[in-house]
Amino acid sequence: MKRSIAVFSSFIIFCGTLGGLNAHGAEPPEISAKAAVVISADTGEVIYAHNAAEKLPIASTTKIMTTLLCLESGGLYDEFIVDSEAIKVEGSSMGLREGDTVTKYALCCGMLLPSGNDAANAAAVKISGSIEKFAELMNKRAREMGLSKTYFVTPSGLEGEGHGSSAADMALLAREALKNDIFREICSQTSLKLRFGDPPYERWLKNTNKLLTMYDGVYGVKTGFTDEAGRCLVSACERDGKDLICVTLNDRNDWNDHMALYDYGFQTARTQEVPLPADISADIVGGSSEKLHLSAKESTISVTTAAGDISDFEFTVIGQPFLYAPINAGEEAGKLRVSFMGREVETVPLYADEDIAFEKKCADRKSLFAKIKENLGRFFSP
Repeated sequence: MKRSIAVFSSFIIFCGTLGGLNAHGAEPPEISAKAAVVISADTGEVIYAHNAAEKLPIASTTKIMTTLLCLESGGLYDEFIVDSEAIKVEGSSMGLREGDTVTKYALCCGMLLPSGNDAANAAAVKISGSIEKFAELMNKRAREMGLSKTYFVTPSGLEGEGHGSSAADMALLAREALKNDIFREICSQTSLKLRFGDPPYERWLKNTNKLLTMYDGVYGVKTGFTDEAGRCLVSACERDGKDLICVTLNDRNDWNDHMALYDYGFQTARTQEVPLPADISADIVGGSSEKLHLSAKESTISVTTAAGDISDFEFTVIGQPFLYAPINAGEEAGKLRVSFMGREVETVPLYADEDIAFEKKCADRKSLFAKIKENLGRFFSP
């Protein structure tokens, strides 16, 4: 799901109440974690929580943010030589040495699989020039996501003063990161063959996340451990159309606790078919009609939820302020953003329902400027 920049006259369609979504009566499990949460990966809705808002050390689960920023920085497959000072760091490693040639993609794999602190530092210095500057970038992104209990000092998760997050924030961070297809693909692998070194040669990296092979449907995300943080685990799992994210912090029994929490979560959550609005249109200029009817290819989307109501979903049409003729039926002409209580769930392409031919009129110029004025008025009116 990509962010949209331009908008139509950005109108929101609220869906009327069609009935509540009732959770099944399952008993939550007893767990060892100091803090834990299970959320819907679709809506961000909390299904289970235990001290979920408490800020705690998060160890190498920090690398979820570091990897996401690395992926978003671009140039993933451009080769460069790692900073020799950055990779001199204690703890887990992807095996970087002074003079090694790598790519950002390789560093992302090195962070998500063997949890390389060297990879995290190398990525930070490559992107921002220093660990400190990169930490500023991490915190800026955390604020953009609304992660109010999160503060980063290091890209690796090795403790710094104030470095930490909450289980709830980490679940939302994982939800955002998993929207990135490359992130999702990397963290779902039990092992990967990569080429890097001096000179580069092929080698295998193994994932520290044993849950990938312990519980059916798990596709990520990240492990973590330090003496201060204890065992930390962020995971994601999809079964029977239901998609959940689970986080435990300071949990000596994390593998078993995640499996128990997923058992509970999949019993509690349900899959809801959310109907998409049918009557959508956009302004069009220079054509035989001034309105173009739009629709999605499917009439519903499938969403994992626990106790939400259909009325909690809203729909926003996004695209250009107006369209130009000619447009052919079936041509993509906008997008529909589906949100749950203000949080984006999915962005669905919208297609033209009809052909709109170009039609030259004397009033075309006047009509065009009238529509510009009208649409700008919608944006800037109080």
